[in-house]
Amino acid sequence: MEIIIPQKEFAELLAKAQNIAEKKSSMPALINVLLEAEGDLLRIYATDLEVSLTDQVEVEMKQPGKIGVNAKNLYELIKELRAEPVHLLAKENHWLEIQQGKSEFHIVGISAEEYPVFPTYATKDFVTVSPNTLREMIEKTMYSVSNDESKYHLNGVYFEKKSNGTSGNYRMVATDGYRLSLIDRDLGKESFDFSQGVIIPRKGLMEIRKMIEAQSSDHIDVAVEGAQLIVKSGSTVLMIRLVEGRYPNYQQLIPNSLGGKVLLKREDFLTSLKRVSLLSNQKSKGVTLTLSQGKMEITSNNPEMGDAREEIDVEYKGHKIAIAFNARYIIDILNSFDDDNVDFEVRDEISPGLIRPHNDKGHTCVIMPMRI
Repeated sequence: MEIIIPQKEFAELLAKAQNIAEKKSSMPALINVLLEAEGDLLRIYATDLEVSLTDQVEVEMKQPGKIGVNAKNLYELIKELRAEPVHLLAKENHWLEIQQGKSEFHIVGISAEEYPVFPTYATKDFVTVSPNTLREMIEKTMYSVSNDESKYHLNGVYFEKKSNGTSGNYRMVATDGYRLSLIDRDLGKESFDFSQGVIIPRKGLMEIRKMIEAQSSDHIDVAVEGAQLIVKSGSTVLMIRLVEGRYPNYQQLIPNSLGGKVLLKREDFLTSLKRVSLLSNQKSKGVTLTLSQGKMEITSNNPEMGDAREEIDVEYKGHKIAIAFNARYIIDILNSFDDDNVDFEVRDEISPGLIRPHNDKGHTCVIMPMRI
């Protein structure tokens, strides 16, 4: 393989790929990217066997071929070069020579045959969706994905097509058993052809978000084929292995009627929680919310550090309720809201709380209470 490639385009290509490649792996080949020169294109492949990426850029072709190279090492080198064309030459014993002007570097590579079999797809049934809406759905649910690998079916966001409703034609849901985030949105007029929802893993969601942020396109194309999700934007293609298993019946976690409805200012609630939680148990982050006519009292207590109390004005006319929550969970929820006002519903000290942006009925969050 021998090519001449613009430094800027090569660095951008490697930036995407090195995010996918494993930093440490039981399969050494996975820390590499595969470079394949063919025609007038350089194609790059990266995979960790869960998320795979391929992209391409036009080059000046001298000799076709392919080689595997350590993703991080190559990216760190290329991004530091000048914004001038780079000469790449694959040499004997799988070394890659990199030249630019009077600079010359040699990096140890691997044979292309050592690189794992790269996933492919055959479907042409792509659906065009709004990238900004898809990114919003990801950002408003991903923080609730479980980190417990033993609960593998909760290690992703559940994505499904809604059969009815006025708040959106698609839904994303995430829960870790302590909180739940749900959002309904219209992604476009076209429809995915799957009868049941799919579970998209956390890393796949992060890479979709990065793809959207890096592209200026007003649409991306998405398809589901077998056990993988395919996302295309320009020349970039992501192939994401979906999480196996059935997602739990999340509807059972959403309370229907709680009775105690509170309307409060998001910023007041958020900043008070941040301050009061500083003196809570540093592991559980437990705070107690006490509701009474027109006010909410937020308190915390840590025998080793001290205690805190703040009071904020709210719209509430129910009976007095004291209920404890993990402050970090509520802070995550409030940080995902765009609305200035928040609806907060509670029933008693043992029932879950329900939180929504006041003017967005398509976004619902549930948080389980805790004992302090």
